[in-house]
Amino acid sequence: MRNLLIFITKYNAFFLFLIFEISALIIYVKYNAFQKASFINSSNEVTGKLYTQVNGLYEYMSLKAVNDSLAHENANLRNQLKSSFYIDTIAKHKVSDTVFKKQYEYITAKVINNSFNRAYNYITINRGSLDGIAVGMGVISSTGIVGKVVNVTPHMANVQSMLNKYSRFSVMLANNKEIGSIQWTDDLDPHKGVLVDVSTNAQPKISEAVLTSGYSLFPEGIMVGRVSNLRTKGGGMEITLAVDFSKLQYVNVVDNKFQKEQDDIETLQKKDDQDNTR
Repeated sequence: MRNLLIFITKYNAFFLFLIFEISALIIYVKYNAFQKASFINSSNEVTGKLYTQVNGLYEYMSLKAVNDSLAHENANLRNQLKSSFYIDTIAKHKVSDTVFKKQYEYITAKVINNSFNRAYNYITINRGSLDGIAVGMGVISSTGIVGKVVNVTPHMANVQSMLNKYSRFSVMLANNKEIGSIQWTDDLDPHKGVLVDVSTNAQPKISEAVLTSGYSLFPEGIMVGRVSNLRTKGGGMEITLAVDFSKLQYVNVVDNKFQKEQDDIETLQKKDDQDNTR
């Protein structure tokens, strides 16, 4: 307090000048209509800009909640798509009885860790077995396929990214439905994949869409990428991937309700084949 009084005493002339100057400005503005109107307009403009900045900051701070809401809404919309249902049609005595059964459900998850510049890339998401996630489920984003779940804990899951040398998924060309497999390129480009095992009868075109075939973890027709080169050094066609893995924030885990049944019947078939070869 003593130092403050000494400071004020030392610079009392400056403070008196400041008080008189402010008082003069107040009197000048208050009793002159033009200056008063100009001051009000200027102050309103400054206040408006300040409110705009504060509102922009508030909207930025609210982005997380908005993104969460949009991600859940996208999952709900996917759950209502026709491709999420299995059509069980029974024809008896020329009577067709069609029943729609839910085949695919989508679980929204946030990406909490992601790598995309290694030979074997993985993604960690904030959903686990308590949320219905299981090993073997496919993972997609709003733009295309992402990978498959390989490890699960109660609250988290590990996803083997499409950008992984072990990843391989069944896909098809959009125009003629020719089936093939998509895998990552040998040069580890995070934007490119290679389409292999396509029939020689296929006549792909540059920019033709490549979609999921429905033979693997994903519903038919999910975007994978587009043909960007008809030949590569190691064989196959170069595909520009639809997903930008460097910007991945939210994903949907695909729960195929018939996957276990399909795995069981295919396992039985393999067992029968082994028994027949003995």
